Amino acid sequence: MISRKREAQRQAQPQEGGPMVAGADWWRGAVLYQVYPRSFADSGGDGVGDLPGITARLGHIAALGVDALWLCPFYASPGRDFGYDIADHRAVDPQFGTLEDVDRLLARAHALGLKVLVDLVCGHTSDAHHWFRRSRAGRTAPEADWYVWADPAPDGTPPNNWLSVFGGAAWSWEPRRRQYYLHHFLPSQPSLNLANPAVLEALLAVAEFWLKRGVDGFRLDAVDFLAHDPALRANPPRPPADGVVPAKLFGLQWHRHDMMHPETFAILRRIRALAERHGAVTLGEVSSQDGAFERVLRYSAGADLLHMAYTLRPLRGGFDHGAVQALLAAAEGGAESEGWPCWCFSNHDVERAVTRWNPAGRGAPADPRFARLLAALLLTLRGSVCLYQGEELGLPEAELALEEIRDPFGLTYWPEFKGRDGSRTPMPWQAEAPQAGFTTGTPWLPIPAGHRPLAVDRQETDPGSLLQAWRRLLALRRSQPALLRGGLRRLDLPPPFAGLVRDYAGQQVMVLFNLSGAPLRCAVSPLRLLAGGCSEGLEVVQGVATLPPYGVLMGEMEAVTVREDVSSGG
Repeated sequence: MISRKREAQRQAQPQEGGPMVAGADWWRGAVLYQVYPRSFADSGGDGVGDLPGITARLGHIAALGVDALWLCPFYASPGRDFGYDIADHRAVDPQFGTLEDVDRLLARAHALGLKVLVDLVCGHTSDAHHWFRRSRAGRTAPEADWYVWADPAPDGTPPNNWLSVFGGAAWSWEPRRRQYYLHHFLPSQPSLNLANPAVLEALLAVAEFWLKRGVDGFRLDAVDFLAHDPALRANPPRPPADGVVPAKLFGLQWHRHDMMHPETFAILRRIRALAERHGAVTLGEVSSQDGAFERVLRYSAGADLLHMAYTLRPLRGGFDHGAVQALLAAAEGGAESEGWPCWCFSNHDVERAVTRWNPAGRGAPADPRFARLLAALLLTLRGSVCLYQGEELGLPEAELALEEIRDPFGLTYWPEFKGRDGSRTPMPWQAEAPQAGFTTGTPWLPIPAGHRPLAVDRQETDPGSLLQAWRRLLALRRSQPALLRGGLRRLDLPPPFAGLVRDYAGQQVMVLFNLSGAPLRCAVSPLRLLAGGCSEGLEVVQGVATLPPYGVLMGEMEAVTVREDVSSGG
């Protein structure tokens, strides 16, 4: 028997702030909707999504009941890494629109009650950026030390053994300077030298430009790569656990010196100070390297670092009872920290969750009940949440042929790793329309036939659709202070059950998950079921709950009791 009883006397004063309000701490417990501009909505017919297209579809985002949107890069760029190689931080790439289109988007979003965060890419630029063009020209230009330059080793090889995430050495030779430059990603993405105060000041000026334009905050790209060992010491080798050389050689090193340097904290403090002056919010992306969740909490601990941070580390593995328990344990441990996590299950950089974690196996149709379970799990974790476009529709990963791949990461590692394009295909708005209503032209990535039945217009009219389930779950989350701000206790339940308790200012909400594809029964303490949070087909009779396959139970209670004996409910 597992039992957690309410304390006899609870303080009425909130433990971590009050219920969600439109104040300075609106971000705490908020849900952010991530928009990948190339693939959201195309207003011009060229097959590439744009800012006016996003503005026209903001009603869909607002109707979900989220608090903000995060816009991936729309800045001027050669597009070799699809916007994360910035050539001009203060200009909009013509394929996306104009600065005036940004203004109109911000005005419309704010009118709908939505905050807007944009990407702030501080670690690197495009090699087409005017900063880099001047830096590479010689060692006497004012920008000469704005990037990370190093002399070759005596034999002409790179200065150390650091590797690029995208493959090969992290150094490229520049004959004009007779030096190598560092790039953690593509060779066309040279790394900025943030140890140079002038570089950080220039980036802060970029951030202030967008803050004055009206953005509400920033998502900081690749935080772990902002600082490195100034002595450029080599990384130690990391032999593969299974003895097999991986396709991605980045995994063959312990990344002691090329990333995650302590100077990262000083950089984050400068960015946070600027954000505070403008009432803006910061969200950091943390790499999947070992200790990722601990860094999420450290980077967001205290009033002078990030407001919140997320990591894709939980998204790299499988989905089973052990994985869910580990996720809940991490969330439980985070409740003891000053840090504030932000959770995501899908993202523009990873395979979509309903495919990656599909219990029926890759390639099998995704069970909509499982997709709903993932939504309920994500929205009941302690912290803030990122919801990726199309996740509310249950879009599976697109299976693309080699000739359809555009992602340089996928082109490098095909077929062992097919890149990120499968999660970046266009949003299906209308099931029967040409190109699913995304564009009147030819989309930059194909729209899978399997996405059409999941289009927005189909799910809008179906009360049992996943889209409607997301709306109900988001409304429930907003209405329950415990789900927004409460602590989290993991329930130690045997498989295939998992469960948690959110506890806030005297309110206790228990959430119970059936991780199996069969109906299951369990005994629970008296509770008040929360409308919108429980799966269809759930029954609670005389203290015995019957959860349907991949079912979810949410209830408010005085004490939390779940009997460990589990039986099939057929």
